[in-house]
Amino acid sequence: MTKPPARPTPVKMDAPPELEATYANLARIAHSPADIVLDFAHLLPGSKTAKVQARILMTPLSAKLLYKALGENLSRYEAAFGEISTPRNTSLAENLFKPFLPPDSEPKEE
Repeated sequence: MTKPPARPTPVKMDAPPELEATYANLARIAHSPADIVLDFAHLLPGSKTAKVQARILMTPLSAKLLYKALGENLSRYEAAFGEISTPRNTSLAENLFKPFLPPDSEPKEE
């Protein structure tokens, strides 16, 4: 008789009290064959330069697991609070390299 595989023991995570939360409203993603690089930045209104607040390096496997976990958590969030609207009529490049406009906003002519 075969036993079912043992469930992995969850890793205990300890956040020290002095650890500060960081707000980011912009992200840039890059990769090499061995790593995924996530830069999280804060773009102030009226500013043309976003300040990178944190850089996270992950293996592609860890990034894929994060992608899956984010999808599951966003699905639960939307089930509880409603659908999250995303900008319309934009490309991936526009989402990554231009300031975010709320879905109801129209871009200003420059």
